[in-house]
Amino acid sequence: MQESFLNELSEGERLALPFLFEFWALEHQLPPEGDWRSWVIMGGRGAGKTRAGAEWVRAMVEGALPLSQGRCKRVALVGETLDQAREVMVFGDSGILACSPPDRRPVWSATRRCLSWPNGAEAMVFSAHDPEALRGPQFDAAWADELGKWRKARETWDMLQFALRLGDQPRACVTTTPRNIGVLKELLELQSTVVTRAPTEANRANLAASFLDEVRARYGATRLARQELDGEMVSDVDGTLWTQEVLERARLRKVPGRFDRIVVAVDPPAGDGAGSDACGIVVCGVLCDGPPQGWEAFVLQDASVQGMGPTGWARATVEAYERWQADRIVAEVNQGGAMVEAVLRQVAPSVPLRKVTATRGKTLRAEPVAALYEQGRIGHARRFDLLEEQMGLMTGAGFQGQGSPDRVDALVWALTELVTGPSESWRRPRLRVL
Repeated sequence: MQESFLNELSEGERLALPFLFEFWALEHQLPPEGDWRSWVIMGGRGAGKTRAGAEWVRAMVEGALPLSQGRCKRVALVGETLDQAREVMVFGDSGILACSPPDRRPVWSATRRCLSWPNGAEAMVFSAHDPEALRGPQFDAAWADELGKWRKARETWDMLQFALRLGDQPRACVTTTPRNIGVLKELLELQSTVVTRAPTEANRANLAASFLDEVRARYGATRLARQELDGEMVSDVDGTLWTQEVLERARLRKVPGRFDRIVVAVDPPAGDGAGSDACGIVVCGVLCDGPPQGWEAFVLQDASVQGMGPTGWARATVEAYERWQADRIVAEVNQGGAMVEAVLRQVAPSVPLRKVTATRGKTLRAEPVAALYEQGRIGHARRFDLLEEQMGLMTGAGFQGQGSPDRVDALVWALTELVTGPSESWRRPRLRVL
């Protein structure tokens, strides 16, 4: 039937077919009807959000949508960074250039950070790191990509609203994986906003089957899977010690170039081998003279491993120690006792090791560390999805997830050793020679 359909088309129609997005588009990729100001496309990874945004811009510029009320002349393209906006929104596999037919393809000007169409329309690229750049310019349409991960989301979105002031009905398309941040939640609640949602599987035909199988097997029914694959807005668990707002703030901290002390903490699993929980291995560092509090600590790596026997997780721990040139390994010995030290010594006989024993519950140990996060004194070098998933499930009533929070345990031991425990050698007075 498909072959018969193609045979009935003229040569020109066959050449035009790849660029007729209405023919190929999934339901969630087509603009909604009605009177709206913001169209938010929330979907999982690979759900086709970028293609939908790029095609919407193209249709607005070409005047191909009845709701566009004429062609848009000036469009703002806002990404998390200039590099991401250029590489994803403009030059990406699903970006504007890839979607445009040869006779209507815009030209990119790197010096102006601008796309120029043959009909005179222009699209300027902006970074969410620099909301002030949106002061002055004015637009009749905007495409905002991954609003949920913008570091200055509220400031940038507010500046963009002031810039959307041209034409009879200026509009914005927002393509994003949902994140529990204030500006996105407020946008979704506005009467002038329409929302379409789609899980990753909605675009299954254009994704590798192995990708879907792997991510579903790895993340299962976790909150992270609901957010990143199902496209759901995941709220904080009641009573969590680490809210999403606190974790977002931790990621905004600027990572220093050096640390006074680095430790690797390991929380060995209770089982042995493939059926056991993960072995939590977390690397943290502290800089003693960091402003403004006098010290600042950072989570540098989540090196946790799953399904390994004692020799495997011991080797992974020592590799993290050597990779970061750490000062010490901190190991919880409740589960393995002398065995924990023995397997670590087999891998690295002379490694500096501090054995710790849990005498209080996980929540009581975690609360002082969570308080430091609340105060803004601990940062994350980057996103640690699985670790932060467990952190969000740690509450005053205990861990609300499945299995044991091995990653959180290792995090707590590392930061306790660095900033709340008795071994704070970096706090002691030191002599400086001038």
